[in-house]
Amino acid sequence: MKRFGNLWPSVLSFENLLLAFRKARKGKRTRAEVARFDLNLEYELLALQSDLRDRRYRPGTYRLFTIYERKPRQIAAAPFRDRVVHHALLNLVEPLLDRRFIRDSYACRPGKGVHRAVDRYQTWARRYAYALKLDVARYFPSIDHHILECQLRRHLRDPDVLWLFDLIVDHSPPFPDEPVTYFPGDDLFTPLARRSGIPIGNLTSQFLANLYLNELDHFVKQDLGVRAYLRYVDDLVLLSDSKARLHAWRRAIEERMQRLRLRIHPRKANIFRVHDGVDVLGYRVFPGYRLLRNDNGHRFARRLRGFADAYRRGTMDWQDFDPSVRSWIGHASQADTLGLRTKLFAATVFVREGG
Repeated sequence: MKRFGNLWPSVLSFENLLLAFRKARKGKRTRAEVARFDLNLEYELLALQSDLRDRRYRPGTYRLFTIYERKPRQIAAAPFRDRVVHHALLNLVEPLLDRRFIRDSYACRPGKGVHRAVDRYQTWARRYAYALKLDVARYFPSIDHHILECQLRRHLRDPDVLWLFDLIVDHSPPFPDEPVTYFPGDDLFTPLARRSGIPIGNLTSQFLANLYLNELDHFVKQDLGVRAYLRYVDDLVLLSDSKARLHAWRRAIEERMQRLRLRIHPRKANIFRVHDGVDVLGYRVFPGYRLLRNDNGHRFARRLRGFADAYRRGTMDWQDFDPSVRSWIGHASQADTLGLRTKLFAATVFVREGG
């Protein structure tokens, strides 16, 4: 397999750094650190270019916080300067390696996404009788740094690009309370000697999460010969007319995942009849139609009431939450939700106090 090299001059070019800044700034113009960077833009980009060229660049400190959507997740927000670096790196590397991903890997890729993945599943649900759903247990915290860096070296040979990737990966913040997990061949101290985990929230983490399971994707498609298979980050779906074949594929995938020091979540590995409806990426999908998952509608109803209350008190303006509302409408409109959307918005009034 060809390895890509001679990328560093293009990564460091002022034009690429300026493009990276514009991408990193999108939707964040009003934030103080973005405004400060923008105020001295040429100086900041030239200083960043110099630090990268001389290998003086070091990532800053992550801002850690937890979000609660069905389950708690630790999010790591990198400083704005680091986000510019992430974009500059992936501007060059991602298009090259994206060609090596399978067609039916749908997360964080141009022309893919949740809705395309659900469409693909629904097409297969009209052809096959059963679906096997698998979920990788604690995927982002479990990604092994050494394995990931070896994978990068199978595709890239530019020493400076690899140095920067290693720096970003090795700077990942620790995940609190991560359980110690042993795999075949480990001794007592192996899990403690191996660093693992990449931050949820980094642009680079989204790309690296796709890369880390790319080897498994090709194993499923080429070695197991699975025709109906898709992946969205750590959610895997396989379809077949044979339950026995799906069980065999599950065992093979579990065994293969051990090479990556990953495990399937034991309570999230199940076979379903497609005609009974299957939860796929936020939708309840049947061969002929789809519904929005109940908890999604309930969560948005609470958020919408919160927006209305903040608007009434004057702590939020319409433009502060309009993108979030429009995003949910776009997501919900991909299912049979006209009645739900009408009910939610009819019950919510946006009016200022004293207005």
